[in-house]
Amino acid sequence: MRHPPPSRLEAGATLVEVLVSVLILSFGMLSLSSMMAFTVQMPKLSGYRATAANIAASHIERIRANRAGFASGDYATTSSYDGSFTPLSPTACAYPNCTVSSLAIMDDTATKQWARSALPAGGVLTSCDPSPCTANSMGNIWIMWQEPTTRAWLDPVSSDSCPLSVTAAFDNPRPRCLYARFKP
Repeated sequence: MRHPPPSRLEAGATLVEVLVSVLILSFGMLSLSSMMAFTVQMPKLSGYRATAANIAASHIERIRANRAGFASGDYATTSSYDGSFTPLSPTACAYPNCTVSSLAIMDDTATKQWARSALPAGGVLTSCDPSPCTANSMGNIWIMWQEPTTRAWLDPVSSDSCPLSVTAAFDNPRPRCLYARFKP
């Protein structure tokens, strides 16, 4: 003889249970997609910073090769950062007509051209401390560029040490800066 089926049948999930589980899963996928966008952007941003470090190191070596040009203030020039992507025109000096000053101007222009071509809207600013420059002055160099809009925790407003003259002039978009201090 057969027993009668139990009064409560075990059935599948209800529609409400399925909807709640889909909602929980969608919140998890949403956070993963946000993290994926961040991980795709970070290699490009770190590549800009590595390029800026190479530009700064190269310019510092150019200055060290022409200490007299630095001491006379020929490397302490205005910023080439203007927020644009316009190429800069070259300045040449040909041997034997190069002077300390013309070599410094050529070095400065070559570095600014490199920054403009390798970084988005790239620019360079070099100064000396104390000003005016002397043989015992310390040098300061800023490499500047524009980055695409990023999350708030990457906002350059609080994280970069851009010179005040640049941050006051270019607030939107504010540039990213790499700063180095050096002894020529």
